[in-house]
Amino acid sequence: MSKAVQDALNQTAELPVYATPEDVVSALDPDYPIYCVRPHAIHRAARLFLDKFPGETLYAVKCNPAPHMLKALYQAGIRHFDTASLAEIALVSQLFPESVCYFMHPVKARAAIAEAHERYGVRHHVVDHLHELQKIAEVIPAHRDVVILVRLAVHHQQVVYDLSSKFGTSAEEALVLLAEIQRRGFSAGLCFHVGSQCLDPDAYRVAMQTVREVLDRTPVPLRCVDVGGGFPGRYLNHPVDGLSSYIDAVVAATRELGEAGESQLFCEPGRGLAEGGESLITQVQLRKDSALYLNDGIYGSMNEEQTGLRRPHRVVATRKFSAERTRFTVYGPTCDSLDVLPDSVELPEDLREGDWIEFGGMGAYGLACRTAFNGFFPNAFVAVENEFVADGSPLG
Repeated sequence: MSKAVQDALNQTAELPVYATPEDVVSALDPDYPIYCVRPHAIHRAARLFLDKFPGETLYAVKCNPAPHMLKALYQAGIRHFDTASLAEIALVSQLFPESVCYFMHPVKARAAIAEAHERYGVRHHVVDHLHELQKIAEVIPAHRDVVILVRLAVHHQQVVYDLSSKFGTSAEEALVLLAEIQRRGFSAGLCFHVGSQCLDPDAYRVAMQTVREVLDRTPVPLRCVDVGGGFPGRYLNHPVDGLSSYIDAVVAATRELGEAGESQLFCEPGRGLAEGGESLITQVQLRKDSALYLNDGIYGSMNEEQTGLRRPHRVVATRKFSAERTRFTVYGPTCDSLDVLPDSVELPEDLREGDWIEFGGMGAYGLACRTAFNGFFPNAFVAVENEFVADGSPLG
């Protein structure tokens, strides 16, 4: 067992439980950042997909690989995991031996392919290029129980991250890959990813049109169709329809596949499952006029703010704050001047050193993207029972 896996397993002990972030601050008086885990919110999101999505829900581990997140999802009923690396496969397999891992990264090392197959029993792989298919075929013995999915490139303007700028192939090339998968003795599937933080449910219909185009032109039977991720979280600048509308869009688009819609259906939510499951308590460590210096920032849990996402926030009510509000520039703790939130944040005008600010939406790509730059590494966790409610604008 690797040290990384052992360290992760050591974190699975039950977290201390508090009713509210105010109780956390009262008990701990922390001058370090603290993740507030809300297992009930994780469970609620998981049950939505498990009860409503007409196929297998694969949690995208890359979004938040923390054992407490994985454990909460497993307890809610998630048994299938979209894993992008051998380390993620090992972690999930150690935590949940009965779970099923899928190697959904389109580019993999030969040694990782071999160990995933031989040691962990992984039977689903993704490719978007003939050379990657050849690599897998040279490592894994041909068998119809091994499913190789061809990833289609799809582009939609209403997404924050266009993942098809890096991965995916055309419908024409997909036809070639499907025929080659069949010829080599594997089973075939199709997959796509509309883009992370998709703001328009119609993106799934558009993507399914490409799937339909391929299906109309290939004789190769499909074992499965994977609609990927993209299911959005809620941010101040991205009010979106509820996740139910996205699942409904997938269901409607699947009906348009006709008989091919009978193939097993997968989805890979990461953000949609994890975003609301964590918030982060930070402390003001210095105020300079309209600038605040916090103990977490861009190099820690707030990396995604650089891409345009604006997480909701609230002041932890440890005292009575002024009703007047002002906009502050917010810096993180490192010595780098780039460690600053791109937009100012509206907060009570009498905020001062020692006060605490809670940022929501940290369950997705908060702790997953943190670094230890300058020695700052947020790594304290508690469970909190209340719901996160942001100051200011509603999330929609």
